[in-house]
Amino acid sequence: MGTSVQVKPLCGVYNENPLAYLVSVDGFNFLVDCGWNDHFDASLLEPLSRVAPTVDAVLLSHSDTLHLGALPYAMKKLGLSAPVFATEPVYRLGLLTMYDHYLSRKQVSEFDLFTLDDIDSAFQNITRLTYSQNYHISGKGEGIVIAPHVAGHLLGGTVWKITKDGEDVIYAVDFNHRKERHLNGTVLESFVRPAVLITDAYNALNNQPSRRQRDQEFLDAIMKTLRADGNVLLPVDTAGRVLELILILEQASWCRV
Repeated sequence: MGTSVQVKPLCGVYNENPLAYLVSVDGFNFLVDCGWNDHFDASLLEPLSRVAPTVDAVLLSHSDTLHLGALPYAMKKLGLSAPVFATEPVYRLGLLTMYDHYLSRKQVSEFDLFTLDDIDSAFQNITRLTYSQNYHISGKGEGIVIAPHVAGHLLGGTVWKITKDGEDVIYAVDFNHRKERHLNGTVLESFVRPAVLITDAYNALNNQPSRRQRDQEFLDAIMKTLRADGNVLLPVDTAGRVLELILILEQASWCRV
């Protein structure tokens, strides 16, 4: 290929650790995802600390901690100062996620890795893009075009396409091919022979039942519990899951919202 691409995994390649990749396109350094775990283990960020000052742009794929949790800390402590790109839902839900982590930690410990002001400072630096919107990098990255595309996993979840001289680098992790009630499936299959594909196989062997079967088993478990005079607690990790639960329960005609 005419374009020079170098990929350096920083975290999350050989295990279930949070995700961070350094992707260099003709010398322009993208940090793709900036994840941390829920324990905020600083040792996981050692590879990132060595390259953070050299990053030219940050691309965020999802709104959970495993994809963007280290952003405020990296900007406060590690010298990360590059512009950040994400979809609107990833920006908004990611901000809420980080607020929630900070406030819950402060209730039980002297948490001092980052503050609410650090979160605000990091997220005000984010440029929000819509799906399929091409953004032309200027200056050092002249000629590079980035665009977010549907990942199908979590609201705003993104497959990133980085293009230079007609050649594509695709970053596609945590994607879902199925159309769900509140999300369309990924558009990954629409990319024809990218020069580089960065992906995962985390759910490769997971043979999911049909949506109808899953919904029925879910409702049966709820009704069995309620008929036994039990209580049903439905914890959810994202706003997208809340929407999905509401739609399922509405379909059952016994939940009013």
